[in-house]
Amino acid sequence: MTDLQSPPEPEQTPSLQAEGEELPTDRYSGDLDSGDLDSADLDSADPNSTDLPTEAPPEEETEEEFVTEYPEEPDDRRAEEPKDVEDPTDGQAPTTGAEDSPAEGFVRTTPALPRVIALANQKGGVGKTTTTVNLGAALADLGYRVLLIDLDPQGNATTGLGINHHDLDVTIYNVLLQDVNLDECVEPTEVKGLFIAPASLDLAGSEIELVTAFSRESKLKRALDEVIDDYDYVLIDCPPSLGLLTVNALVAATEVMVPIQCEYYALEGLGQLTRNVDLIRRNLNASLEILNIVLVMYDGRTKLGEQVSDEVRGHYGSRVCRVVIPRNVRLSEAPGFGQPITTFDPSSRGAVAYKELAREVSGVS
Repeated sequence: MTDLQSPPEPEQTPSLQAEGEELPTDRYSGDLDSGDLDSADLDSADPNSTDLPTEAPPEEETEEEFVTEYPEEPDDRRAEEPKDVEDPTDGQAPTTGAEDSPAEGFVRTTPALPRVIALANQKGGVGKTTTTVNLGAALADLGYRVLLIDLDPQGNATTGLGINHHDLDVTIYNVLLQDVNLDECVEPTEVKGLFIAPASLDLAGSEIELVTAFSRESKLKRALDEVIDDYDYVLIDCPPSLGLLTVNALVAATEVMVPIQCEYYALEGLGQLTRNVDLIRRNLNASLEILNIVLVMYDGRTKLGEQVSDEVRGHYGSRVCRVVIPRNVRLSEAPGFGQPITTFDPSSRGAVAYKELAREVSGVS
């Protein structure tokens, strides 16, 4: 029976070199010369030990240090939530410095009244109607007379202000296709100073009907010229397309506002819209310009929101509004009650953000 207390047999010691092969001395000579390895330690080492002298093990990493060595999370993963997840943005965009470096030498100015603003974006579901209704209400709260024109066949701006299009005899369709005066279709809202030219389902076929109409691109402009002096701001809610309804809005407008959702593909369609604006400016409306780009549905708890904001500001500089609109449940609930957020829940983050946006757009300090 083998004695467990006896030292291991010499032949069991692992060989560090093949037979007839010399170990390179320069591998260890530097350590001895520099004092990194004490020769006394070598003299006192157990010749039968299989342990090789090694450097001291690195200090054990803390959990926090270990976590930081992981690669960054993909863009669609949530970052660590801040302690106060109820109010991550307060309507303020992350600081990027791009606002101090306007793209293409653009300098933001506040145009003279009256102002006709077309809210356009080729993509659907990016907050055009929400921004039209709530920005209009916020401007009215500042004392301006505001007219909303609902050019979207879905009519969400109309129902979002508590108006049932089934009860209407005259809508914006009649103005465009039957030469009815615009003031005949204008309806008051529950917000003082806010009016709307409502849409109806008839608008769905108006694109085809306008094809053969005389001066088809300028129908809305001619109608608006008759009443423009009655309002300080006219906000036009465009459909999510670049058809004749949107062309009419761009011809009638003095400027364009583009809502951009802080999600993937945020810039999708914006290039085509920019080219169409240039085309309209060269041929039909020389004063048209994209003056404001608004970041909406911003979620400060995600890295993605900040990355999209940085990218958009990097491309468009001071055209991008300082105020961002946060993702907010109350904003989604308000249209179901036929009210803008400023009356539905005036203290909500969404209401505060749109009030700040109205002040920025109007130049009110």
